[in-house]
Amino acid sequence: MMSVSLQTKGLIRERVEGVRERIAEAAGESGRRPEEVRFLVASKYYEPEGISALAEAGIELLGENKTEDLLRKQELFPEAFEWHFIGHLQRRKAKEVAGRVALVHSVDSTKLVEELAKRAPGDGMEVLVQVNVSGEESKYGVGEEEVEAVLEAAAGTGGKVRIRGFSTLAPLVADPEDVRYVFAKLRATRDRLRAGWAPHFDLSELSMGMSNDYAVAVKEGATIVRIGRALIEEAR
Repeated sequence: MMSVSLQTKGLIRERVEGVRERIAEAAGESGRRPEEVRFLVASKYYEPEGISALAEAGIELLGENKTEDLLRKQELFPEAFEWHFIGHLQRRKAKEVAGRVALVHSVDSTKLVEELAKRAPGDGMEVLVQVNVSGEESKYGVGEEEVEAVLEAAAGTGGKVRIRGFSTLAPLVADPEDVRYVFAKLRATRDRLRAGWAPHFDLSELSMGMSNDYAVAVKEGATIVRIGRALIEEAR
């Protein structure tokens, strides 16, 4: 976690603007509008003073990895941000997240869909299916052949769990171009499924790309990128 000085706040603001500029550039290169891409900051790197600095820098979207940290930080900043849950979600923790976030990025089983349906508020909740495109054993997510089973489970909840799209985590590599295939493959999977599932879900969201590879992800269709380490490194 980081302690934030006035100087560091200024550097965070500069770095936030730098990321926005790079997103806009990458979007333009792929024929997209910058406003099609949302900039989420992973709040696991920040304690309250750092979160205040993010708000001052114009950040509106925060994603938390752990349920206990979500509850603690959300109590301090209930209205300052749109909150998402981006970490691995255990079924026993579903009740702590349901109704507290605008979007869960990490639904990776039919059983989790069923549990979230039990815990969802009256108007339901929105989620992304996490797909393990790279096949790495260390990463969570369903295989491509399992995606439709999760969609079917959500369709059976009567609107309690609504799937907005997909998310993935690419391997950490020195050259982001080496993981372009991960983002392209997730986009292709979404495009293949979109028309058939249109009566139930719009599947418009693609949460992919992090600090080291977000520009490539934007060029391949990301609608949400997760930034954390890039802001920290620049601000040190």
